[in-house]
Amino acid sequence: MPNLLYPVAFFSSLILHIFPASTLASEVRVYSGRHYNTDRAVYKQFSEQTGIRVRLMETSGISLIERIKREGANTKADVIILVDAARINNAANAGLFQPIASSRLDRDVPARYRDPGRQWYGLTRRVRVIIANPGVVNLSRIKSYSDLSDLSLKDKLCLRNRKNVYNQSLVADQLVLRGEAATKTWLKGMTSNVSQTYFPGDVALVRAVAQGKCGVSIVNHYYVARMRAGVSGQRDQMLADKVRVITPSPAHVNISAAAISKYAQNRSGAIKLIEFLASLRGSSSMANPTYEYPLKGFGQSPQLKNLGTFTPGSVTISQLGSNNAKAVELMTRAGWK
Repeated sequence: MPNLLYPVAFFSSLILHIFPASTLASEVRVYSGRHYNTDRAVYKQFSEQTGIRVRLMETSGISLIERIKREGANTKADVIILVDAARINNAANAGLFQPIASSRLDRDVPARYRDPGRQWYGLTRRVRVIIANPGVVNLSRIKSYSDLSDLSLKDKLCLRNRKNVYNQSLVADQLVLRGEAATKTWLKGMTSNVSQTYFPGDVALVRAVAQGKCGVSIVNHYYVARMRAGVSGQRDQMLADKVRVITPSPAHVNISAAAISKYAQNRSGAIKLIEFLASLRGSSSMANPTYEYPLKGFGQSPQLKNLGTFTPGSVTISQLGSNNAKAVELMTRAGWK
């Protein structure tokens, strides 16, 4: 089995020169905005099951999209994997994908987690949860995202900055559910509750809430789960155990998703790979090591079980993407830095 991961420069400059067309037909080239080494084990499972090799190039979502735009018809990508509704929909709207005809994908991927035009399909789920320090805030007053604008949280709320795509999608979610006027009021209340510099990442927020530097915040669930599992060391494990996790009902759910590149050279292999990744086995294999949720069910780790179940909201991923620009506009107007 050859190495599944090549450095970007090696991958882009040599792959087409080394392998004849017959060999390229037996491999799928993946451009991925996910950055988890554990994904490679899932690609290996696919290769062992099908005999189709996987060539992987990983980079951040924004860089990935810009790269594909630059490459145009010369792109090496067969499959494109991205995280967050806005990035996925923006790439689709930019004409970077092609429709997928697959009854297996329509069966395995719930309708809310796939594109109505079949240009992309979800693989794993991420829930935006509230974390709180019971020594700083009254937990009984925090049950929903809307409660974060409550006056009782004045100077106790900490947030990531406006550029964070997951917060943008959360605001888009509320925009669909509550309308523009109510969302404006909610945003104004939240930003007025923030008393310190906006944070660059979710892990830093978990630490700050645990240490009482903040009373409450919003993070993706898997950051807490990983820290509690000891992935980032004993100190973070102890800190994560101090925060209370509140999952609103309904919960705002985001995804990672896969699509076929518009100029894919191995379309049939690309479909097979996406079908595998979105299957019960594939989705669970991707989600379990990263403490995400698979497309169906609530994961198997003790940390996820400790978080409990959740009820996904009715807003679709497509709606999140289509409302992203308006969400960012409202965040800016409300003073979300």
